[in-house]
Amino acid sequence: MARKPKSGSIYQRNKVWWIKYYAKGQPVYESSHSVRPEDAERLLRKRLGDIATGAYRGTAPERTTLNQLFDLVVADYRENGKSSLKDVVGRLRLYLRPRLGKLRAAEFGSADVRRYKSMRKEEKAAPASINRELSILKRAFSLGSRHDPPLVHHNPPVEKIPENNVRTGFLEKADYDRLLAELPAYLRPALIIAYHTGCRLGELMSLRWSDVNPASKEIVIRAEYSKNKRHRVLPIYADMTGALAAQKAERDEKYPKLEWVFHDGNGNRLRTFYKAWHSACERAKLDGRLFHDLRRSAVRNMVRAGIPEVVAMAISGHRTRHVFDRYNIVTDKDLAAAAEKMTRYLAAQTEVK
Repeated sequence: MARKPKSGSIYQRNKVWWIKYYAKGQPVYESSHSVRPEDAERLLRKRLGDIATGAYRGTAPERTTLNQLFDLVVADYRENGKSSLKDVVGRLRLYLRPRLGKLRAAEFGSADVRRYKSMRKEEKAAPASINRELSILKRAFSLGSRHDPPLVHHNPPVEKIPENNVRTGFLEKADYDRLLAELPAYLRPALIIAYHTGCRLGELMSLRWSDVNPASKEIVIRAEYSKNKRHRVLPIYADMTGALAAQKAERDEKYPKLEWVFHDGNGNRLRTFYKAWHSACERAKLDGRLFHDLRRSAVRNMVRAGIPEVVAMAISGHRTRHVFDRYNIVTDKDLAAAAEKMTRYLAAQTEVK
């Protein structure tokens, strides 16, 4: 028989106890997820107390699953046009949804975060990969708490794990020359611009001829295609001048309607070229090099050339010193040059005395 505490009631469905109460004049039925009537009575008292104090916001926070929060992340990335949407969707599909998706957000805490990290470590996942997944998880709870009405009432602490996987790949001038000779002709302009400016691959592939101004010797990176969503201007200098001029002449002659700067050799917009890149790297004896290594190389070359770091950061598009400093890595060659300078300096000091 149903037990009826004051201002509400509890009743059984099969073996589970449910509660019934009224919110804004409407009946609400909610499971206590327990076979003990005292648990249902406790939940009913809480709901009635929240209604009396105005703290009641519905049962959504109690019922919300992590899958629902993950849906908020996908919607947020899609609405804001974030370039990493595909990566986020892939990580959710492969790792986060299968392991955490069905869990209720209200019952998810720091212990669950630790278990997830341990599970991914046992699967030999790289620290960087685990941290990207934890970032998605943290974002999911943040969006859930800001939802109207809120879908969660708490944000569990999500601490990332230390990363020690910073790549140190660089191309010295001799490496660059060898790779330039091995690349197909249609890819050489992209290599030249990236090596001289540190421009990101996505930014390069988004360039239109309207963004290139040979007269002022400038290339405009539009805010919508920049990783940090900021408008930026790159200088045109050295080999870039001839490469862009030749690219424009070819376009005017063969593909006059093509608005994109880079094409696949047949007049179609160029988007990716991983296979051609890796094949050229093998032929140039530069196995394992990434296109992103050109970005590191450009930053270091600018610093070596004596360009003020604030200017180098503006050209490469770095907003923080932290990431910029990771790219400006000191090599054995730099150390040798420093040792030679110090030797000359100390010798000069001795002669003065």
